[in-house]
Parts: sequence; C-alpha cells; structure tokens
Amino acid sequence: MIRFHRVCFHRASLSPLCHLSPPSASPKLSTLRCARGRRFMTSRSASRLSCLAPVSPGGGEDGGGSSSNVSVSVSATATEDDELALGTGYRLPPPEIRDIVDAPPVPALSFSPHRDKILFLKRRALPPLADLARPEEKLAGVRIDGYCNTRSRMSFYTGLGIHQLLPDGTLSPEKEITGIPDGGKINYVTWSNDGKHMAFSIRIDEDGNSSKPIVWVADVETGEARPLFKSEDIYLNTIFESFVWIDDSTLLVSTIPSSRGEPPKKPLVPPGPKTLSNEKSDVVQVRTFQDLLKDEYDADLFDYYATSQLVLASLDGTAKEVGPPAVYTSLDPSTDHKYLLVSSLHRPYSFIVPCGRFPKKVEVWTADGKFVRQLCDLPLAEDIPIASNSVRKGMRSINWRADKPSTLYWAETQDGGDAKVEVSPRDIVYMQSAEPLAGEEPEVLHKLDLRYGGISWCDDTLALVYESWYKTRRTRTWVISPGSNDVSPRILFDRSSEDVYSDPGSTMLRRTAAGAYVIAKIKKENDESTYVLLNGRGATPQGNVPFLDLFDINTGNKERIWESDKEKYYERVVALMSDQKEGDLRMEELKILTSKESKTENTQYFLQLWPDRKVQQITNFPHPYPQLASLQKEMIRYQRKDGVQLTATLYLPPGYDPSKDGPLPCLFWSYPGEFKSKDAASQVRGSPNEFAGIGSTSALLWLARRFAILSGPTIPIIGEGDEEANDRYVEQLVASAEAAVDEVVRRGVAHPSKIAVGGHSYGAFMTANLLAHAPQLFSCGIARSGAYNRTLTPFGFQNEDRTLWEATNVYVEMSPFMSADKIKKPILLIHGEEDNNPGTLTMQSDRFFNALKGHGALCRLVILPHESHGYSARESIMHVLWETDRWLQKYCVPNTSDADSSPDQSKEISDSADKVATATGGGNPEFEDHSKLRRSLLW
Repeated sequence: MIRFHRVCFHRASLSPLCHLSPPSASPKLSTLRCARGRRFMTSRSASRLSCLAPVSPGGGEDGGGSSSNVSVSVSATATEDDELALGTGYRLPPPEIRDIVDAPPVPALSFSPHRDKILFLKRRALPPLADLARPEEKLAGVRIDGYCNTRSRMSFYTGLGIHQLLPDGTLSPEKEITGIPDGGKINYVTWSNDGKHMAFSIRIDEDGNSSKPIVWVADVETGEARPLFKSEDIYLNTIFESFVWIDDSTLLVSTIPSSRGEPPKKPLVPPGPKTLSNEKSDVVQVRTFQDLLKDEYDADLFDYYATSQLVLASLDGTAKEVGPPAVYTSLDPSTDHKYLLVSSLHRPYSFIVPCGRFPKKVEVWTADGKFVRQLCDLPLAEDIPIASNSVRKGMRSINWRADKPSTLYWAETQDGGDAKVEVSPRDIVYMQSAEPLAGEEPEVLHKLDLRYGGISWCDDTLALVYESWYKTRRTRTWVISPGSNDVSPRILFDRSSEDVYSDPGSTMLRRTAAGAYVIAKIKKENDESTYVLLNGRGATPQGNVPFLDLFDINTGNKERIWESDKEKYYERVVALMSDQKEGDLRMEELKILTSKESKTENTQYFLQLWPDRKVQQITNFPHPYPQLASLQKEMIRYQRKDGVQLTATLYLPPGYDPSKDGPLPCLFWSYPGEFKSKDAASQVRGSPNEFAGIGSTSALLWLARRFAILSGPTIPIIGEGDEEANDRYVEQLVASAEAAVDEVVRRGVAHPSKIAVGGHSYGAFMTANLLAHAPQLFSCGIARSGAYNRTLTPFGFQNEDRTLWEATNVYVEMSPFMSADKIKKPILLIHGEEDNNPGTLTMQSDRFFNALKGHGALCRLVILPHESHGYSARESIMHVLWETDRWLQKYCVPNTSDADSSPDQSKEISDSADKVATATGGGNPEFEDHSKLRRSLLW
C-alpha cells in the first residue's frame, strides 16, 4: 500500500529529509544532580569526539539500515539508569517510541504539468550519523560538502515511480524509472514543460564518499533514464543553482568549470592580521549570523566551490558553454522562453554578513546565452537596518510577468530600505520589457505606502498587488489593471494579518501552457461577471473550516461552492486540477484536488468534479502508526487572568478513561507568539479534526508512554498600542502557562505535580523562563537548541528589533541565564554541536549549563555531534528520545524533585495547591478534597 508524504507540483524543487558518510562520536554529556542540599557532579566525557566501539552493520537495533560504526545501547532499566547516564555511546528509547520513529518513510508526490500523472519519490529511513559526519566547509552562511561540491547534509530520494491518474480517479500500477545506478542518490527532480521528460541529478557512492552529481533525464512514457551529457566529466555545481528547463528539449545547467584545479591551500603563515574597520563611523547593526567568512582564504574557498560554468544542453546530448564562469545564484527563463534572468554574486565580500547580502549583479540574456543588458549591480549590503520590514536598497524582487512574454517587474524602496524612515510612497513597483527601446524608461506600475509583498498576475485587466507592515500587522491587497493606465487601482482587502477570522482566502492559480501560474478566472454560464476562486482556511471560534469561494472581483459578492466537513473531518483544497486549457475556466468543468482527514484517520486525497460535485477517492493509505490509531484528541479553550482566550490541543493515550485511570503525567510543549491585540491573540487557530502527525522528535511520541500531551498551548505575548510585546514577556508567559496548567488539572487528566514543560528553539527559551519564574507549575523541563542569554544577541532576536542598548531591561529580564539562580527544578538541555541558526549558538547551552551548575541546579547538558539546529541522524534522534524519556520517567512520573525542594519551594507549591484546588471545582473526585490535592502536590 502506498502512503502519502506531501504533494508537489511542477517546477517545485524536491528535496526531502534524508542525508549523506565517516563514523562519529557519542554525544557529550554533562550533568549535575542535587539531592537534599548536597551536590554531586558526574564526570564529563573527555571529549566531544570520544572514540566508540563499532557494532555490526547488520545489528538488529539499527532499524534504519545504517552501517555507520556508532555505538548504540538499548533503553536502560531503572537500576542501570544512573550508570548509563554517566557513560558514553548512543542510546535507544523504549520500543514503543522507537517503533513509531522507525516506521518506513512515505514517498513525496509530484503531479505532472498536465495533472494526468503522479510521480512517487521514494525515501529512505532516518540517515545514519556517518552522513552528517562528512567534512564540510562553512562559508558565507553556506555549508558545503567539498567532495561533492554540493550543499552539505543533502537529503535525497532513492527511487522514482510514475502512476497514471485514470479517469475514475484511481491510480494505475506503478511504472518504475529504470536505468538509475544501484544506490543512486536522486535530487532536483523537475518535469519538462510538456510533461514528457523529467530531469534530476544522481550521486553514487565511491569509496565511502558520494560522487559529484551528474544530470540525468528520463522518458516518462518508457520510464527509461540516462545521463544527459555524453561526457562523464561534466558535473553539477549545486551550491546555488542546479539546472532549469529552457524549453521542452533544452536545459541550462550549472556545472563545475572544467578548467578548475585543486582547492586553494590555506597558507601556513597568514599574510597579515585580520582587520575590520569602521573609520567612516557608519551605523552597521547586524543580527547574530553564523558560518561567516573569516579571512581571505575563506573568500577564495567560497569562490572555488561556488563558481559555475553555465552549459546549454539538449536532450540529444549536444552541449555548449554560455557566459563566463561566475558565482551564479539564480537562473530564470522568461515565460516565452526567449530570455534568461541571471543573477550572480561578486566581490568585495563581507566578514560580517552572509552571502545573501554580497554585491549582486542581475542581467538579461537571450535564451542561447548572449548578454542583452545589465539591470542592476547592487553593492554590498552590510547596513540593512535590523528593524522589521527593512530591506536592501535598489532593485529587488526582480521577476518575469507570468501572464506576458518577456516582461520584467520589480520593486524599489523609497525609504532607503530603513523601516524607521517615514515616507510616502515607501515602495514603487516598476515594469519594463526585456529589451526596451532606446530611451524607454521603466513604467510605474503601482505605488505603495507599506512594504511590497508580491504580485499575482492574471492578464492586462487584472493583477493583485500585496503590501504589509509588521509593526501594525496591517496587510492590503490592491486590484490593478496592468494594461490600462486610465483604470485607478483600488483596495480589495485591508485587514490585520493577525485577524485570522477575517481572512478571505488566497486566489487560486492555474498553470498556463508556458508553465507559468496566473490567477484562475472562472466563467459561469450566462453570466458576464469576472470571478476568481478564494481558497481559505476558514478560521472560526470552533476551529478551521476550510472553504472555496467563487468571488466576484468587481462587486465583492461571494458564493461558497465548497466547504470542509465540520463534525468529524478536516478537509482542504490542495490544488486546481482543471487548468490545462488556456483562457477562463468554465464553472461546469471545474476540478479540484482535496484532502480529508480526521483525528484518527490519516490523510487521503480526492478529486471533486463539477457540476454534479462527483467525488473520486484517489488514495487509500494505511495508518502510519496503528498503535496510536485510537488516540484521543481535543481542542480545548480556557482563559488567561487578563481575559485573553487561549487554546491548546490536548492528546490522551488510546483507551484512557480519566474516571477509571485518574490523572496522568503530562508533557506541556509549546512555542510563544507575538501579537498586537488581545482580540487577535484570543482567536482559534487550527482544527480539532486534523490528523495527529507525529514527527521523529515530536512530543506526541509520549502518548505511547501513557502521557497526556498538551500540544501547542497558545502563549501570546501581546504589545498593544505603543507597548512592545516583550515589555511584559515574563508576566504574560507565566500567566499563559498558569492558565493551561490549571485547565488540564481542572479536567482531571493531568496530575498537578507531574507536569513537564518543553520546547525547541524559542520554545526552549520559554521552557527555561518558566522554570525560573513559575517553578510551582512544572516538575521538570526539556529545552532543545535554545538561546538563553539575550545579551549575546544584542542587535535583536525573534521579532524584537530594539537593540540591547535601547531596551537593556527587556534583554536582561527576558534572559533565563540571568535567572539561573532561581531555577531549582530539573532541566535537560540538548543542543546540536553545529547549530547554525542565527542566535542559537551552541555556546548558549554551554554557558547556561555552567550558570546552572554554579548555583547547584539539577541539570544535564547533551551536545549532539554534527547536528545543527534541528536533528537529523537516527543515532542522534534516538538518543534525544532516550534522554527525554529518561528525564520524564525520573523527574516527572515519580516527581522525585519535589522531595528535594527547599522550604521556599515547598511554600510556592503549597500556595499553588490552594489556587489549583480552588479552580478544580467539580473536577476529578481524587482532588475534591483540597488537603489531598496539597499533599499530592507536595509529594
């Protein structure tokens, strides 16, 4: 039986979650335990790169089929726990968790341009750590596998299969793409515009390493695949671009220059000191970027790997080089396939910002590679202000019109790119042909007072222009007539982006014969009005109810032509399937792809056909984790003490009955969000009927361990009017958590002294703050890949665009590092050793752990070798799950930490017991007696 992973459409680059080979080390473990006032320090592993004993590649524990030589141990018993915690090597979580994570991966899917075929892209299980351990260069914000000359840690597909979509909606038997070498690693799968061919890259293993990628093509009709180039020495350079279809039989390929030699060698003696200067006293504020160039050697290395030679290649194997070698970053053919929009980077490079801000040249070429003209040469952009909505000076968002041949459009800022500058207009949108006549100036298409956000094209009578402003959350949609200067632009929608209840939906696009996407115009019989389709989430106080509206673009009248089931199922519109013909679409010929799921039924896909609304089911996939098929899910509503309505999704294990089983240990997992109004923060987002997707590190895995899971309880941090959200961050954070905890205790499903809190990234920051400022609520915490000291991100973080010097108190009060002395509950810190996310340097967890340790906190730090901000390798993921389960079983289920509480803590818990007992009312009978509840909390 085939299972769905995701749906992709033509021209989308496809790259799933897998990776690439050398064994690695165990995680670094640091822990400090405190018991009844005494401190015990465990030994730290000698090195983050300690040696490990190899295991047999055929070992039964490696469900992912990896052959990396990494030590793995099974889950420990209680008596072995402490000894294992002190040791080295990777651990495995209990089988009930491991079996879910090791379930065979499902394929990704891609529809052909004519929507008559579905391509299944097959994946392997979680990659082995050896794939992440490959050497990589960290250059200008890019991580590069020098051996392959690709981005490092690349995921890949393992096979391709095509299914015909039959008239009755069923799928034909699979036609496998043949000729691909055994073990070939497939990337960059794209359809030709006519749907007759596919192009993709392949890497194969050579002596334990993946080879440089080669372009392959496949005939869709026969299923036969072959290399595109006759020469075996033409390799892809995929650092920025890979290849694009110029027409149905020609590709423009970014290749490694044939004349390139060996990589530059780092000089033993540096040519001089590293010097950064600001002798012009420029104001240059930048966020905490990582993996930047460090010196001229790094700059040379960046040039070496990123420089490409473009090659025009036909399906018959003929090829010719076009243009000079350069650091090409994007290649975009015009809709009529006559021109190319080519972007490239050049020196001088920067040591303080990533390559996205390097000097950039944008040119127009003919389709056969001849230079036409230069559109712009943007200088180095080190000085983009940190304020939200600040942008680069000069031309930006340069694109081809989707509805016209060889027509360019772009935006230019009028405020110097600085969002703090008040000016009208703020942005101007221009339009011009690829080869304008001598003296022909760009045409002003539209002027905007907010920040330009893009255009949806239809034709010369209709286009939609979007603008928004983050500070106010205002968003506007304009209707313009690109071909008529005498038709004034008008506002179609003007609303708050936070107000999900007022969201009218997004216009649906249809695919043109040229392969572009434009607004789908709908015609009704005997009706001359102009209609478009609005595909909306349908947010309501009861949850999302997606819809499809037929919308009159001139009058604003709308007719709901489809809506999701509200009672049991969650359905949504995925794509328009009747877009093969040019011109307006007739209502009676409308065909759409929808998905359907429920709390316990995984997603299936359907075709909906007008006019009789015939429904054809095209998939029938099995449940991905049948052991949790009968889990219980409920979207719950409750109120914060300041009146803000909050929402969370409460999951309970299969077969759980609170009246018989009593309250459970509970895992509270969340991520704060920022809002400008209480009303918007109170709105419901999501659906109670959505299927519970469980990722490899999801909190929902602990349903298999009989935990209640409070998933995504809303933590709104609100700054109304002139107030900034973070001015009262801690106060609102604690109030939100208190309300959530009170609610699950009131319902009798969570034991009040057995609630753990956890989160990733900003959720880890939340976790540490809650343990510091609301220790009475939680028994322990799990914080993954967080930042805990905001003085290390002095030029802003998340959506905070004030600097440390402008809002010193905010930075200090928000930093759990500054409150390390207040954290008395057990906290588990986990971090990838190679975290490249801005702000969340691995050092954040190192220093926070040392601060906690210096105050005697019960804490543990796990550093995962080779992992970045998110975790990928099977060994790492399994170990994270083992660490998390161990922490929960030790400090949440029995809650031994309360026995070690100081007198002050006991008073806090006792006070909390009084408050929670008052709130329980007619809740679980076990806690109707307040003295019982208090004793339970103190125990």
